[in-house]
Amino acid sequence: MLIAALATLLLIIYNCSDQIITVRERRLARSREAAAKVVKEKIQARARWKTAKEAAKKHAVELQGQFSRKFSRKRNITVSDKVTVLNEEYTDTDGNSYPSHEHSTSLVSKKSQSASEVEEIGSSPLMKMINEIEEQTFDSSESFSLEIKERNLKTKKAKGKAIHTHSQIFKYAYAQLEREKAQQQQNNNLTFSGVISMATNTDYKKRLVIEIGFTDLTVTLKGKKKHLLRSVNGKIMPGRITSVMGPSGAGKTTLLSALAGKTVGCTISGSILINGKSEPIRSYRKIVGFVPQDDIVHGNLTVEENLWFSARCRLSADLQKQDKVLIVERVIDFLGLQSVRGSLVGTVEKRGISGGQRKRVNVGLELVMEPSLLFLDEPTSGLDSSSSQLLLRALRREALEGVNICMVVHQPSYTLFNMFDDLILLAKGGLVVYHGPVKKVEDYFAGLGIEVPERVNPPDYFIDILEGLVKPSISSNVNYKELPVLWMLHNGYSVPPEMQRSAAALASSPVELNIDTQAIFDHVTEENSFAGEMWQDMKTNVERQRDIILHNFMRSKDLSHRRTPNVLLQYKYFIGRLSKQRLREAKMQAIDYLILLVAGACLGSLTKVRDESFGAPGYTHTIIAVSLLCKIAALRTFGLDKLQYWRESASGISSIAHFVAKDTIDHFNTVIKPAVYLSMFYFFCNPRSSFADNYVVLLCLVYCVTGMGYTFAIFLAPGPSQLCSVLVPVVLTLVASRTDGGKFLKILADLCYPKWALEAFVIANAERYYGVWLITRCGALMSWGYSLHDWSLCLCILLLIGLGSRIIAFFGMLSFQRK
Repeated sequence: MLIAALATLLLIIYNCSDQIITVRERRLARSREAAAKVVKEKIQARARWKTAKEAAKKHAVELQGQFSRKFSRKRNITVSDKVTVLNEEYTDTDGNSYPSHEHSTSLVSKKSQSASEVEEIGSSPLMKMINEIEEQTFDSSESFSLEIKERNLKTKKAKGKAIHTHSQIFKYAYAQLEREKAQQQQNNNLTFSGVISMATNTDYKKRLVIEIGFTDLTVTLKGKKKHLLRSVNGKIMPGRITSVMGPSGAGKTTLLSALAGKTVGCTISGSILINGKSEPIRSYRKIVGFVPQDDIVHGNLTVEENLWFSARCRLSADLQKQDKVLIVERVIDFLGLQSVRGSLVGTVEKRGISGGQRKRVNVGLELVMEPSLLFLDEPTSGLDSSSSQLLLRALRREALEGVNICMVVHQPSYTLFNMFDDLILLAKGGLVVYHGPVKKVEDYFAGLGIEVPERVNPPDYFIDILEGLVKPSISSNVNYKELPVLWMLHNGYSVPPEMQRSAAALASSPVELNIDTQAIFDHVTEENSFAGEMWQDMKTNVERQRDIILHNFMRSKDLSHRRTPNVLLQYKYFIGRLSKQRLREAKMQAIDYLILLVAGACLGSLTKVRDESFGAPGYTHTIIAVSLLCKIAALRTFGLDKLQYWRESASGISSIAHFVAKDTIDHFNTVIKPAVYLSMFYFFCNPRSSFADNYVVLLCLVYCVTGMGYTFAIFLAPGPSQLCSVLVPVVLTLVASRTDGGKFLKILADLCYPKWALEAFVIANAERYYGVWLITRCGALMSWGYSLHDWSLCLCILLLIGLGSRIIAFFGMLSFQRK
């Protein structure tokens, strides 16, 4: 019955684990879609009412004009009638002239009739409607002017309202998005009034502005003394998109890494100023985004879950939930990810979203934290033209909010090229060829005699020249290797010593350029012996590892003015994310439990318990099997998402929360796996010790070997870590079970965790022997060096080994990064 119950439970977990998350996500999607539908219906109704109002106003104004013209015509007729009546006179018998009484009476009656008509028309419903529309128009224009002045106040009042349910949050978010789209549509043509509106709108000025200037920036690889960047001067400005281009090996990614403070194993000279001050970029780490070239995202999470986790951990803790939802919804909308927001990103084994959508998710992870400075390493690689333009439009919107954007681009199209503001063009050797506005790059090269042919993409042509694949026109005597020196002379920058001879030749004879240009890129290096090169490489590796450790443990003053969630909140967010991931991986967990069931049944049925040995052989096999299976499973905890952890830790997400949350989720397996194994082994082997005693010992053993598995996964590559997880339990158990060795072997056995686990199993079983077995029990325990009073000590040592291995694994996770 127990086997049938466990098998049924495993089948349910195997087949239905993912349905829990799917149903929950489906309910949230329905709530979100309903909220979006309500908001769109309200906006459409408001638009229809506005159209009808404008039509009624226009019609009323036309009627008012018609009545005004009619009234003016009637007044003219009345005045002419009066003049006619006054001129009509009659003469009495004395010869005096008098107005006719009938005519005067007629005049009075006409006056009264005209006055009554005007009064009647003025009090008609039509005129009342005209007056109401005019008053409403005046009030609306006045309220519109007041709305611009009091926008921030209304926003604060809206934020103060209690918004708790998912429906209310999504309604708020979609309403804000529709307002932003309407505002963007008004400013789409970038007219003068549109530019002034964006400039005066305070919503675009809520981020900290970061400007980076660099002078004589040189990056040299340690040991080899190779220049990756050489005398780079320039500045990247907020509110502008700067593209870094050049041939392969020109140092584009190195420039981004140097400016972002991610360069290790190199010597950096020159100055990098943040807002005109010599401050480390790590002080602004919370508001600096870095999009790597590889698409490093969690494949077993959906698009929305990836973005939402990044927003929770990296946005300000003071920001309310509805505002965070608004930011995430805005990024999803601008990146065109609405259709795949509920789809898994996917991994190599499991198909997910497309490559272009995955690239946009990679960028969205940094956009949702609202950075002030954003670095992107080839974000358009692998994207088609439409996807690249969609991404650039989203980045353009970020630039309008004052974000400083610098990105590496590999041969963009002409349309994409014109969407950039500034260009940094690098030649091989890390030398700058051009740095300035995109609109002036063709004029600069035209001044050197390098004309871009018709129907040729300018960036492609410039890169081909820098590669040496295309020679400039015959009228130009410029060699492509001389372009960096010409740029330095053009801007008055300092020239490196090995390039001063070439610079002097170019400055003195700008026409005759037949000089030794090889000196620009080559410099003399000493030829070392084989042993000297080996020693130099070892020294370089040690220095590089030291730089990584110092870089990871370095602390700097926080100047970002953003209070992100504390460790406990991030621990909560990690628990939620890991729970979803483990539920989606429940099939793999079920397979682990099934293997433990089979192993327990096999070892329990094959092991013959003899009273003289107190079940020691069976427990020895148990220690090997459980250690091997649990260590292999523990490798997946930290071995599968190293890249994701390195990216998150570099952005400021807590490593403690990451490690403790994973260990907490693994405690579920730590509790369940001993029961699963013993459910088979205990009833097949039937030892004298109780089920509870065996469970406690096995629980401590699983906790111990899980920590060792963490250490192997962090310090070793996947192949060696799996090999160690297999060999270490076998070797240590064989060493610990030897009783005929010398003192050295005994000391070595005391350092092995299987010795303490085996002793705890044997003691728990031996305590059940009494009576005539007391003498046999005492002799056997003395020969093995065990004591009945050491059961608690054995458990404590197992727990301490597990805790110590976790501490070692945590510090290794902080110290050791990829090369």
